[in-house]
Amino acid sequence: MTQGAKPITGFAFSEALIAPVKAISGYRRLWVALSGGLDSTLLLHLAARCHPGMSAVHINHQLQANAGETEVFCRDVCAELAVPLTIQPVSVKLGTGPNQGLEEAARKARYEAFEALLAPGDILLMAHHQDDQTETVLFRMVRGSGVAGLAGMPASRSLGAGRLARPLLGFDRAELECHARQAGISWVDDPSNTDPRFDRNFLRLSVLPLLKKRWPGLNQRLRHSADACSEGHFLNQRLAELQWQTLGASRHRLPVTGLSALSPAEQKNLLRWWILQAGYSPPSISNWSQVLHDLLQAAEDRSPELRADGYSLRRFQGELHLVSELSCVPEAPVLLAPGPPVKWSEWTLQLIPAATSKTSPPPVRICTRQGGERVRFSVGGPSKSLKKWLQEKAVPPWQRRRLPLIFGGAEGEGELIAIGDLWCSEQYCGSAPAAGWRLIVQRDCN
Repeated sequence: MTQGAKPITGFAFSEALIAPVKAISGYRRLWVALSGGLDSTLLLHLAARCHPGMSAVHINHQLQANAGETEVFCRDVCAELAVPLTIQPVSVKLGTGPNQGLEEAARKARYEAFEALLAPGDILLMAHHQDDQTETVLFRMVRGSGVAGLAGMPASRSLGAGRLARPLLGFDRAELECHARQAGISWVDDPSNTDPRFDRNFLRLSVLPLLKKRWPGLNQRLRHSADACSEGHFLNQRLAELQWQTLGASRHRLPVTGLSALSPAEQKNLLRWWILQAGYSPPSISNWSQVLHDLLQAAEDRSPELRADGYSLRRFQGELHLVSELSCVPEAPVLLAPGPPVKWSEWTLQLIPAATSKTSPPPVRICTRQGGERVRFSVGGPSKSLKKWLQEKAVPPWQRRRLPLIFGGAEGEGELIAIGDLWCSEQYCGSAPAAGWRLIVQRDCN
């Protein structure tokens, strides 16, 4: 621990330091992310002075030998300031992909905890400063980030149901330490910050001192570069949005013809924007040219696909489809009895009695296509191949495999009474269904 003098009651922080914290407004509840280090502890003191009633949250990663000591410190400093504190222990799980080391795993666990904490209207203050920004820009540069990454950390952004704000981003760490020492504030030093095995520590301990010695205004230089990248990223996003509107695209579909008319750079930019707008992360791909060629130029009878984290891009009948990764459908048939709704992957099905119902419903079961099914669209009418009907309705192949088929009657003898939410027999729909039972089929997501 770096021990300061006892905090000076009523110490007058400079207006320049107080101003960005005081400017935070419009929140339902204000939180400070308190690690116990210099920056967050100083921010806690500033926020407690400017925003009575604010709260703090400490994420205990349970990785360091002094994790318990740090937690006790956070409890003590919050007690002194009469600030309610939430302690959130997290379990850090290492990923298996590239750039999935301990640093990234701890960051992911931390932000997941923040997202779970924040309610609509909440703002979380984080104590990142200008040296953190410089470190972030350099770190992303060596990882090969584009303009979005090189724009650095934004001063504010959405986080879960709330927002994240970084009011100290315009200050160097040396300035913050000077203010903290003058105010007599103590803090806990994280031993992992001196371990050069971690990439960020290597930059902070070995690379940045040399760069700053050669270029004393490095923080300001990189801030200007980050600002330029931020502007470039904004323009890229705006261009993609305008092109998306011009192409007549939707949240989950892009016309191939319109996309093919754009330049390769515009195609890549639009696809990345489209994926982000749907709530997913664009894939890390080194050869976008090949991916774009496969998706856009493959023969009409082909079904190119790009799989990514939680979704895939698929082409069907002249459109690119953004398809969510959904849970598996049941392999065995599921009986649907009257009563509460039945969950069946992304579908919800329910059988309810109509006003005219006086008898029990026949056996109703849900299953997927097995091949050879036929459907009769009117009582006593001719039957039609389900495969051909789905093709005529332009139902994409991946959706055909997931569609719940609802049969009425004994197994082996029953007929189709519904095909997902695409069709339902007149016997089981309408205000007065002939069967005396109404079938409700709803799809939860696209």
